[in-house]
Order: sequence, then structure tokens, then C-alpha cells
Amino acid sequence: MLTVKTPAEALAALEAAFLPCPQPESVPLDQALGRVLYAPVVAAEYVPGFDRSTVDGYAVRSADTFGCSDAIPAILALQGEVLMGQGAGGALAPGACVAVPTGGAIPPGADAAVMIEYTEDYGDGTIGIAKSAAPGADLIFKGDDVRPGQTVLPAGRRLAVPDIGALAALGASQVSVCRRPVVGILSTGDELVPVEAVPEAGQVRDVNAPLLQALAAEAGAEAVHFGILQDDEALLGRTLDEALGRCDLVLLSGGSSVGMKDAACRVIGSRGEVLFHGIAMKPGKPTILGSARGKPVLGLPGHPVAAFFVARLLVRPLLARMQGRVLRQRTVPAVLTEAVSANHGRAQYMGVFLEDRAGALYARPIRGKSGLITTLAGSDGCFCIPRDREGCTAGETVDVWLYEID
Repeated sequence: MLTVKTPAEALAALEAAFLPCPQPESVPLDQALGRVLYAPVVAAEYVPGFDRSTVDGYAVRSADTFGCSDAIPAILALQGEVLMGQGAGGALAPGACVAVPTGGAIPPGADAAVMIEYTEDYGDGTIGIAKSAAPGADLIFKGDDVRPGQTVLPAGRRLAVPDIGALAALGASQVSVCRRPVVGILSTGDELVPVEAVPEAGQVRDVNAPLLQALAAEAGAEAVHFGILQDDEALLGRTLDEALGRCDLVLLSGGSSVGMKDAACRVIGSRGEVLFHGIAMKPGKPTILGSARGKPVLGLPGHPVAAFFVARLLVRPLLARMQGRVLRQRTVPAVLTEAVSANHGRAQYMGVFLEDRAGALYARPIRGKSGLITTLAGSDGCFCIPRDREGCTAGETVDVWLYEID
């Protein structure tokens, strides 16, 4: 008989047993998207490195434009022109202006820019300004974006597209990131055949290996599949030893139920310690967590939907911790379209399709069994019915965990 833990207790046991220990590596900037920063990025220079205009027009001293209008323009001497990619030259004299393009450098002494639409070139070396400019108008000053010593990105940040742009602005051609964890996946069961095979009577395709490989990739890890293993305890032990030698985390798919051929618990225990066997959740009760050679080993249920929910509960946060970050689980409130009964005593996880109805979000529960993974295809997320409840009513608002990449 299984001695089960609640989902919260299972997650706490995993976190207590395996402390985060990210390891650094350097990657080129063009390979850094989606990677996790090992150390904070601290600016060593000003960005931008000079005062510049945000408009095509003229750099001016704002005081020289006060009170001007279409009827009474300010007449300024054209001191020169700033070209893109060049410095601004000498200081701007009082009563003068300098032509500047968008992004062009502003000469010392100028504290504003005026759009060309509000000016007139008289052709005699003077420019008429028909609109006054306040100090700082249409300018970006040196260091407005970043100043030396400023932390731009924190450690543990999973790099998004805007982050790559910020790193480029700082001149970071190489980025220190956390090494990707390597996940070993072992599929067990006499009934399993490869995805490309045509199953015969009594056989099923190995769904869990591709599913877990995809989950690992989504979480920023690398996956190694050690193949389909027959229900042979000695073979399972040898393959687990190989996986422990090559990987940071090992997932055993199948072989976690209590039964004559289910040797996963015995094999894990003989190489380390079984921390628990069983979670009070549906689907996914016969889950195993063990430690071998200081590495986590999880025995996941063979049924694909059960394996999916357990992997989301335990594997995704574990992979995040291995990369020095805290997983952000996005939830949205949604109204149940129909009543759902639950198995009393176990937290029940159920997938949903989300529907937007006149600005309100509704969750349509997916009816299905743990072996039918296609019932989850195209779904948006899931919700959990607590173990002390016997169901949820139609019209009740629940928190839906989104499947989208965090």
C-alpha cells in the first residue's frame, strides 16, 4: 500500500532534498534567448553615451525660444549641422541653433530640440522658431537608459527578446548563463513500442518519452532518451546507473504502481533513498521521488495524462531551481461552464478549454481518463479541486493554471 503525501508536501520534500546549484557557462548573445542568467548584468557605461535628439530639427537653448510663436518667431543663427554617427562639435552659442537628425548628438549648451515642422529656414543663415521648447524637450540625455553600476537584469532571469536588446546595448557579446540541466528519460513497460511503430494487440506507443522531452525543452533543459526498457529489474538497474552517470535528473516513465513487475521503487531504493511513494492527487497517485548519487530520480505514472500533471507539478519547478530561478506559474480566474465531481481525499487536476464570452473568461472542463492524452490536445490549462472537496459547481470561479511557456 502506498503512503501518500499531498501535492504541497511532495513539492516541499523535493525542495528540501535538492538544493539549487546552478553552474555557469558563457554563450554568444545570439544563443542566449531563453537561457537563465547566472549572475546579474551590471552596466559599466552610460546608455546612451551622449545627449541626442529624438526628432529631426534643431538643437537650441530653450531660453532662446521662450515666448515665440507663428506671429513672432525666434530668429536664431544657424551654427552648423550634426551628421549621424558624428560628434556634436563645439558648444552651442547663445542665440544660435544646430541642425540635428533623429538620434543625432546634441552640442554642449543645447538643452532642447525643436521639430523641423515648427521652423523655417530663411536662407540667409538664420532659422525661424515658431514654437517654444521647454528644457529637455525632444531630447534623450546621456545615461537616461542606463548608468554605470546600475543592475539591468537580475540573476535567475530567463532572457526574453527585449533582454537581448538591452544586452546588445551594453556591448555584451558573451553572456554568463546557467548550464542547461540534462534530463534522462527511461520508458519502461513490455507493452510499449516506439512512436513510429504500428502497435499490435496489447501494445501502445510510447507517448511519455516525447511528452517529457518536450516538457524538458520548454523548461530550458536538455533531454536524453535511454530507450524503451522491458519490465526487467536488472536491465532497469543498469540503465538507471548509466543515466545517473550522464544526467542531472532521471525520470522513469511507468513501473511506479504497486505490482509484481513494477520494480522502479526497489531499483531506486537500492541505489539511494526513496523519499516518498505516492501523492494524494488524481491523476498521478503512484509517483515516486528518490535520491541516488545525490541526484533526483522520479518515477512517473505510465498513463500519459497522469505523467503530464505530475511532471508539471514537480519536474518543471525542479528544472527551474536547477537553473537558479523560481518558476512563475501564471493563473487566470475563469467561470466553470459545468459542475465537476471529485474523488474525495485526493487533489484532482483537470484540463480545461478557455472561452472568452463578452469579455468574461469561461473554463470548459475536459472529460477523460488518465490514459487518453489526446483529450488534452489544444487545451489551455488546468485547475485543481482540493482534496477536502467533493467537486465544484457550474458557475463557480476557479483559478486556471495556464500551459503557456513561462
